[in-house]
Amino acid sequence: MTLARTRLAALATSILAVLLITAGQPALAVVKDAPLPAAFAKAAAASDVPRDLLVALAYAETHLDGHNGEPSASGGYGLMHLVSNPSNHSLEKAAELTKLPVEQLRADDEANILGGAAVLRTHADALGLDETARKDPGRWYQAVAKYSNSSSPEIARLYADAVYEQLGLGIDTRGVQVKPQEVTADRGEYAKTRDLNAQAAVASPDYPPAAWVAASTSNYRVSSRETSYNIDRVVIHVTQGSYAGTISWFQNPSAQVSAHYVVKSSSGAITQMVRDKDVAWHAGNSTYNNRSIGIEHEGFVADASWFTDAMYRASAALTRALCDKYGIPKTRTGIIGHNEVPGATHTDPGSHWNWTTYMNYVTGGGGTPSWTTTVDNATSGQFTASANWGTSTYSTQRYGADYRFADPVSASDAAWYSAAIPTAGTYQVEVWYPADAGYNSSAPYIVATSSGNQTVYVDQRAGGGAWHSLGTFSLNAGTYNAVGISRWTSGTGLVIADAVRISRQ
Repeated sequence: MTLARTRLAALATSILAVLLITAGQPALAVVKDAPLPAAFAKAAAASDVPRDLLVALAYAETHLDGHNGEPSASGGYGLMHLVSNPSNHSLEKAAELTKLPVEQLRADDEANILGGAAVLRTHADALGLDETARKDPGRWYQAVAKYSNSSSPEIARLYADAVYEQLGLGIDTRGVQVKPQEVTADRGEYAKTRDLNAQAAVASPDYPPAAWVAASTSNYRVSSRETSYNIDRVVIHVTQGSYAGTISWFQNPSAQVSAHYVVKSSSGAITQMVRDKDVAWHAGNSTYNNRSIGIEHEGFVADASWFTDAMYRASAALTRALCDKYGIPKTRTGIIGHNEVPGATHTDPGSHWNWTTYMNYVTGGGGTPSWTTTVDNATSGQFTASANWGTSTYSTQRYGADYRFADPVSASDAAWYSAAIPTAGTYQVEVWYPADAGYNSSAPYIVATSSGNQTVYVDQRAGGGAWHSLGTFSLNAGTYNAVGISRWTSGTGLVIADAVRISRQ
C-alpha cells in the first residue's frame, strides 16, 4: 500500500546541524560506552527519527555490534555501518552533521548511533518528510532505502524490507528491546521495483533455488570452467556485512572482489552473483580462485548470532549440490574455510562457525528420532486459525487432504499447531507445504521456544512437497501452541499452512 505524502522542500543540512550542535559543540555530549538503550533514545531525539526504526536499521546492519571499530568488508563502521569507500561516504557525512571526529564515529557506539541517525534524517529531509510524517515509521521507507546507498533500486528495496521485517518481528538483544508492531511501509518509488524475494526475481542459472543478481564484470573473470580449470573446492566465507550490503558491494566496480553465492542469515535465502563457470575473486589466491566456488554467508566472524540453522541448512544443500555436480569430495578437504586457503590473511568463517553441524548437513547425516509428532492442518483439536484462512486442495504437493491459505497482512493473525511436548529439551522442527509461484516468498514460521518466540522465514515458492527443516530449538514440556505461521510479512504471495513435524533426536 502506498500512502499519499506531502512533499516539502528539503531542509538544508545546516538546519539539521543546528539541531545537533550548540556553539560549535555537540548538543548531546557523547559518553564512552553509554548503555545502548540510552544511546538510541538520545540519537532518535536529536534527529527526530523513530527510535524503533533506528534500532531495526542497526540490527539489520550489525545485530547491534560495533565490532570494536573494525571495518566491514565494504568499509562500514559501528552499529550503524557508517561507510567510507569510493562510492559511499556516509561516515564523512556523519562527521559533517554531528561535528564529531571520524575516529570517534568509528569506534564509539553512542557517537556512531548519533551519526547514523543524522544521516538517515538527511535522507528524510530530501524526501520532504515534515514533522507529522516523521512520526510514522512507515513513511521512512524510502529514506531507509537511500541510507543503504545500494547499487540498484532492487537491492535498496531488499535492504529496506529487511529493516521493516525486524519491526514486525521485534528485537531483544544487547539490552535493547523493540516490541513487534504493525507498520505499513510506504515504498513510494520502490513499490514498482523488482522484488528479489518475489516470483518475478530471476532464478539462478546454476542453482535454481537461488536468485540471480550479476556482480560487476570488474569483480570477476569470465572463464569456461570446467574446460579451462577443474572445480575441486568449495570455499566458505563470512561477509563481514549484511546480505543486501554484500550484494550491493559485489555490484560495485571498485570492490574488486566477488563470490559465486551469498547466503542470508535469517532465512537461508541464496543469491548467485557469478556463474559457476567463471572465476570469482574471493580466495585471495589465484590458484584457489581458479579451482573453487566461493560461498559468502551474511554476518560477522566474531558474532555467533548470525549463524542460524536456516543458513547452515540452505548453504549445506547448495554445497551438496555443487559437490555432486563437480565431483568435489564431501569432506573437509573439498570444503574449506577462507582461512584455510594457502597464504590467507582472513580468519573467516571463524571459531563460531560450526563445522560439525555444517558437514553433517552436507553429507545428509542425522539420527533416528527418539520421539516425533506430526500435526496437520486437519488434525482435530491441534490446529487453530481464524476465518481469514481459507482451505484448498489445489496442489497435489499437499500433506493430507487439504491445506490452508491466507493473504499476507500487517497484522497478528497466525495459524497455530499445538503439540504435547513430552520433556523439556532440544527438538527439530520441520514444516510441510505445497510450493507454487504464487505462494509467499518469505513466510514467517514462529517457534515457541523456551526463551521466547523465534521466527524463521521460508520461501514457499519452491521446495514444496517435502519436509523442510526450520532448525533445532529448545522447547518446554507440556501441551501448547508450539509452531505457528504468521501472515505478517513483507513477502509477496499467499501464506500457506499445511503440516508440521516436531522430533527429538
